[in-house]
Amino acid sequence: MTGEKQGVPAAQLRPIVQNDILKEFFARGACVFPVEPSLRLVADTFEYCASVMPRANPISVCGYHIRESGATAVQEMAFAISNAIEYIERALARGIPIDAFAPRISWNLGAFMNFFEEVAKYRASRRIWARLMRETYGAQDPRSWRFLWFAGTCGSTFSHRQPLNNIVRATVETMALVLGGLQSLTVNTWQEAYEIPDQEAMLTALRTQQVVAYESGVADTADPLAGSYFVESLTDEYERRILALMAEVKERGGMARGIESGWVQQQVLEEAYRHSMAVESGERLIVGENIFQSADEPPPIRLYQHDPAVLEEQVRRLREVRARRDGAAVGRALDALRSAARRPDQNLMPATVECVRAYCTIGEIMGVLRDEFGTFQEPLDIFG
Repeated sequence: MTGEKQGVPAAQLRPIVQNDILKEFFARGACVFPVEPSLRLVADTFEYCASVMPRANPISVCGYHIRESGATAVQEMAFAISNAIEYIERALARGIPIDAFAPRISWNLGAFMNFFEEVAKYRASRRIWARLMRETYGAQDPRSWRFLWFAGTCGSTFSHRQPLNNIVRATVETMALVLGGLQSLTVNTWQEAYEIPDQEAMLTALRTQQVVAYESGVADTADPLAGSYFVESLTDEYERRILALMAEVKERGGMARGIESGWVQQQVLEEAYRHSMAVESGERLIVGENIFQSADEPPPIRLYQHDPAVLEEQVRRLREVRARRDGAAVGRALDALRSAARRPDQNLMPATVECVRAYCTIGEIMGVLRDEFGTFQEPLDIFG
């Protein structure tokens, strides 16, 4: 809609769509529909982008949220790559050639505090992805082999006790990301552990990555840790471990079936519990939290306060849009979307775009799809 209003043809648009729904089922929980209808929407986006917006990135496969939910480094990458396989298989089933979309698959990954583990994880994942594209899917375009990734430091590694220590944690994780070979990154603020950050904290986070980029020299050389016995052997080890877990996922029928059965959710929940217990027992050391504590330094208690005026303003704008839009056009667009949803062979993107043109709200669009697809029901035995 914005592109149309500005006179930019759809073929020239270059959006990056996260579109990675599978990780929502076992990481953040921001899923609504059952697994298969959700995957249909992912494939619809691939197909629509290939024909209408060929310069768009149709998906950003997200390991970041998997890791932040408590998964290990191996689980983060094995599950993320296995998610990508599900999406690729469905795109290929639509008749879309692998090189028509693989060059624009991007990644969003996280960094934890074990420096060398993170570097090895990234290096191993690049190997796995390149081989998967060449040998399994026969991609001929070298751009399809690239592991194009954005990453961020992980707020769950930060502590609300002695919170300024989080600046050091962010720096360590930033260094791991850069030495691991990323293309772009974001740095979480030191306040991430307990509140929405203020301007000063956000500026410090920005300056952290700028100091690393412009003063440290680590960004001047591609893969500067290559050749290190420890790094190379650790990369080999993580490649084996990631591939082994991917093989187990495949044996269980793939990520879609693993999520429907609750097995994937159970793996992440168990690891999150183990991590929490390790911190509580002191087996995993967190400076300022369970080691080197300061009795005279209470944790910060300032919490984010929601401004009611923001909600009121949004409600006012919504009412204005509803008042001036064409109600009949809204009804027709929603009916067309409902009709398309009932036909498994029909791509839902054109009907969705028409709904947006008619100024249907997200709630109205989601309501139609929820009526047709139903909602996801979490398996009851995921806690073992």
